[in-house]
Amino acid sequence: MKPPSNVKTPAQYIASLPADRAKTIATVRALVNKHIPRGYDECLVWGTIGWAIPLSRYPDTYNKQPICYVALSSQKNFCSLYLMGAFWSASQLDQLKAAFKAAGKKLDMGKCCVHFKLPDDLPLEAIGKLISAISSEKWIEMYEQSRLMTKAGQVQMAKQGAPSASKVAAKRADTKRRR
Repeated sequence: MKPPSNVKTPAQYIASLPADRAKTIATVRALVNKHIPRGYDECLVWGTIGWAIPLSRYPDTYNKQPICYVALSSQKNFCSLYLMGAFWSASQLDQLKAAFKAAGKKLDMGKCCVHFKLPDDLPLEAIGKLISAISSEKWIEMYEQSRLMTKAGQVQMAKQGAPSASKVAAKRADTKRRR
């Protein structure tokens, strides 16, 4: 469900939804706002409510868009909570899976999006902890590391005379083995 083109704020996004969906999205939005670390801005990104590193803080993104950390949307048949940390961090993904299992809830997930119909379908406390686990500074660091792994990142590092990310990783592994 793409929001109408006149929707410019998260509150307008929620107001544009049918009442039952608006209540669901508002509940999960409140959870995210309660747990999101400082440094992320709530905004509309890619037609969803998102919490991202604003361009005013980190303008050098590959697509000239804010670096999104969490997003929330209403789709045709379900709602989606996009937890990018669970996509970029194996330990976050493991914690998310364990939280669903411990709560006796079914995890319906794409790469980073958790599909749900009602807030009760989610282990809310555990999701709050996952959201609060990655500071905005750490998220920027993770973003930068991921960019170094791309072809464009490798070219940029070569121009600067820096070793490639794979060489840096190999050097770290070798250093750890020596300890």
